[in-house]
Amino acid sequence: MVELLTAIKNEEEKIRQGGGPKAIESQHKKNRLTARERVNALIDPGTHFFELAIYAAHEMYEEWGGAPSAGTVTGLARVSGRLFMVIANDATVKAGAFFPMTAKKVIRAQNIAIENRIPTIYLVDSAGVFLPLQEDVFPDTDDFGRVFRNNAVMSAAGIPQITAIMGMCVAGGAYLPVMCDHILMTEGSGLFLAGPALVQAAIGQKTSAEDLGGAKMHSQISGTVDFREPDDESCLKKIRAIVDKMGAPDPPIFSHSRLKEPLYPISELYGIFSGNPAKQYDMREIIARLVDGSEFEEYRAEYGETLLCGYARIGGWAVGIVANQKKHITTNAPHSDQKRIEFGGVIYTESAEKAARFILDCNQNRIPLIFLHDVNGFMVGKDAEWSGIIRAGAKMVNAVANSVVPKITVILGGSFGAGNYAMCGKAYDPRFMFAWPTAKFAVMSGDAAANTLAEIKLKQLEREGKKVDEKAKKELLDSVKSTYDHQTDPRYAAARLWLDAIIDPAHTRDALIWALNAASLNTHIPEFKTGVLQT
Repeated sequence: MVELLTAIKNEEEKIRQGGGPKAIESQHKKNRLTARERVNALIDPGTHFFELAIYAAHEMYEEWGGAPSAGTVTGLARVSGRLFMVIANDATVKAGAFFPMTAKKVIRAQNIAIENRIPTIYLVDSAGVFLPLQEDVFPDTDDFGRVFRNNAVMSAAGIPQITAIMGMCVAGGAYLPVMCDHILMTEGSGLFLAGPALVQAAIGQKTSAEDLGGAKMHSQISGTVDFREPDDESCLKKIRAIVDKMGAPDPPIFSHSRLKEPLYPISELYGIFSGNPAKQYDMREIIARLVDGSEFEEYRAEYGETLLCGYARIGGWAVGIVANQKKHITTNAPHSDQKRIEFGGVIYTESAEKAARFILDCNQNRIPLIFLHDVNGFMVGKDAEWSGIIRAGAKMVNAVANSVVPKITVILGGSFGAGNYAMCGKAYDPRFMFAWPTAKFAVMSGDAAANTLAEIKLKQLEREGKKVDEKAKKELLDSVKSTYDHQTDPRYAAARLWLDAIIDPAHTRDALIWALNAASLNTHIPEFKTGVLQT
């Protein structure tokens, strides 16, 4: 764990450098701050920025020199005491141009804001679409145009949006600020559908950038800009002043009381958790270091014991927790007095039915759900099939899919196969999805998958009449396993936005509190329905 955390923290520090020292120096020469400097100046003193998707585009676009953090910074912050989503273009990365993952990262941040009704601040400094990859940025439902569609949807939903133009804002990107509630612009910035060179090429008109779309023109002539500011510092100060006068949010509908710290140090998680799939640990010990006062009211504690369900508070918020138990359990076989061993991390029929019933209860009583993953999947074999494992699993998946209360997922270790789905994987719309550095999720674990894939490849070679000796077999297996392990690494997932953040286990409680505070802003819960439920 320490080695993984050290590697990840070193990588994150490198990612925070954006385009590197020369690009940062160039930004400063324009009398502009970098994206992260702007965010730090914007947020309340003494608070920290909870960054999301820092690994976006990690190890991608290397043929174009890479795009650290997808050339944009997103995350949650306190501004004038109020919780905001902040989205800031990083002009040190290809002038803030939108790569395919840039659009998807901004859209993910907007979707979080929409689901949780989080007011949003955009700090715009972008050259627009990265043209060499325009076919992957422009046309689809989760591409560039979706950003402006979301601006309109958020405005219609009454979610406040503030935009500050603090550099270039050109072409289609010019619609983003103009579709927000408040527009600020700094001197020396540009806002236009087409820059001077394109205007001259298109209609033969010669004009300067300032006359075409400068801050003075837009504040005095076009009337597009609400506030013209001399520099970044003044602009960020004005945003804080605007936020300070905004109306108060609706009171939350979820139960909240004064928070209590856990009874046990959260740093003990390092010693309790084991990333080795062969080793057991007690998930109750993990929960005791995450929840207020280490108080966990366990639901049906003696039934379906490979899944833990229960009520607790985190940061004062009442929550329901569904967590995989990693200890092997000795229990009675169904409808029998004979003992059997149930393997930790495996979902059995009884545990799936218990979890489904618990999830229904949390929806009935407006209790947000926390899912803690370390799951191998559902139990297989004749006994499991005869017990109705598919029916029980379908019931649990239905309950998760149709849940209307906020769902927050943390992957601690493995998250494989249908177990990922039942425990509210990415496809089941968790409001936030976090992972520890030890997380791995895929159809099956690395060893099992590598052996399966290697066996298929060997049979293919044999059909082609090629003989493969033991050394070649081992090389093939090692190659397949290396590729598969790389793809199950949480950094690979975070690069593609399958995760919102990779978190230090010691910061898990803080991450959950950020997420619950954000989720509490949405006071609308639709009617809970499950459709046809397997019984």
